[in-house]
Amino acid sequence: MEGLINAIVLFSNFVLIPGMAYGSQLALGALGVTLIYSILRFANFAHGDLMAFGTMFVILITWWLQSIGVGIDPLPTALLALPFGMAAAIAISLLSDRFVYRFYRRNKSPAVIFVIVSIGVMFLMNGLVRVIIGPNDREFGDGARFLIKAREFKEATGLNEGLALKLSQGLTIAVTFVVVIALFWFLQKSRTGKAMRAYSDNEDLALLSGVSPDRVVIVAWVIAGSLATIAGTLYGLDKSFKPFTYFQLLLPIFAAAIVGGIGHPVGAVVGGYVIAFSEVTVTYAYKKFLIYIVPESWEPESLVQLLSTEYKFAVSFVILVVVLLVRPTGIFKGKVL
Repeated sequence: MEGLINAIVLFSNFVLIPGMAYGSQLALGALGVTLIYSILRFANFAHGDLMAFGTMFVILITWWLQSIGVGIDPLPTALLALPFGMAAAIAISLLSDRFVYRFYRRNKSPAVIFVIVSIGVMFLMNGLVRVIIGPNDREFGDGARFLIKAREFKEATGLNEGLALKLSQGLTIAVTFVVVIALFWFLQKSRTGKAMRAYSDNEDLALLSGVSPDRVVIVAWVIAGSLATIAGTLYGLDKSFKPFTYFQLLLPIFAAAIVGGIGHPVGAVVGGYVIAFSEVTVTYAYKKFLIYIVPESWEPESLVQLLSTEYKFAVSFVILVVVLLVRPTGIFKGKVL
């Protein structure tokens, strides 16, 4: 029995908790992608670099606050800087829409044109981030490191394995829960949210009902920029900040949005956790886990790892291809906001 409990604790440390945190980050990113797709009818390939852009401003403000001795220990100072990063992401999103996307929207350009244009915006944002903060890893987390420490857990329980929960992981899961609940309340209950849903469902009918398309577009970019900054900051606190990493995150984020059902907010959240747990479980080495639960004569000699962690993004790609071939509408059918 003790071996089974040790196995569960070990699995929680390396699969369950990291999967929940990573899934929460992907869910927030996928929500931003699916929102823009629902309102503006195109896949925004600049979303990953929008995350990096907003997070960059969070880091710069965090460093400034740390330099003058301002903090909220044991929580990370980045939480104080988060509104500034959100404002920066919203500003560049609105500027991109004003000077780039609006021209093509008014000319009724096909979706593929928007995709190509968004790739151009992506490279522009990526270049700005690299010029301003550099291409290397940037650490900006402070405050307490752990909510639950492995050594203290082992001493309290007498188990061989200790449960560890980082503050960044707990914060990611908690913030994601609050943000998702707030977003769904906004879309379902607020007047603006209902207007956005109406515009997404039937643009012509919404216009006849008095819905302002410009207002809907502005609110969509405000929400997308905010979600991108929150997701990027939580990812940076949990791992580290590196501009190219956020470009790489675009694949699992899009995979999450498509697996859940592109344009469906619930699907984006579910897809985020599906992709995250798929990547984590496939790349985890199960040797030590199996030692706890199988007879000694059955103990494996190899790592029992299906794929190296270097190939984790390949998991997202495979899932994305399979879903597009088998069920293109995703888990939840739609384009339903």
